[in-house]
Amino acid sequence: MTSPPPSPPSTSWRSADEAECQHASKVLEVVGQRWSPSILLALGRGVERFSEIIAMTAGLSARMLTLRLKQLETAHLVERIVIPTTPVTVRYRLTAQGLDLIDALHSVAGYVQRWEVDDPATRATR
Repeated sequence: MTSPPPSPPSTSWRSADEAECQHASKVLEVVGQRWSPSILLALGRGVERFSEIIAMTAGLSARMLTLRLKQLETAHLVERIVIPTTPVTVRYRLTAQGLDLIDALHSVAGYVQRWEVDDPATRATR
């Protein structure tokens, strides 16, 4: 017999209205895209250059990184900084919103680590 799931923490989400939920859905659509969490976490570790992000994220293509960085920039999670040197240097960093999101990503990663083990489909592939 399994024990019931733990009660959710008492947070302000219980008083969230429909507009807040819709805004959260928009953010999750961007953050939930493949590679977005990896890119955000790489930037959270202090990586700034395009080539460094690619190196930290195995399997990520330059084209996909370009696309995701544009989406994250549009969502105000990442800032693109152009430094007028020869050749031009471009750096990326998390905005205040992006930095704030890192804690949530760590929480989601912890959730996955805790519950992935109990997923029979995951156990079957190990």
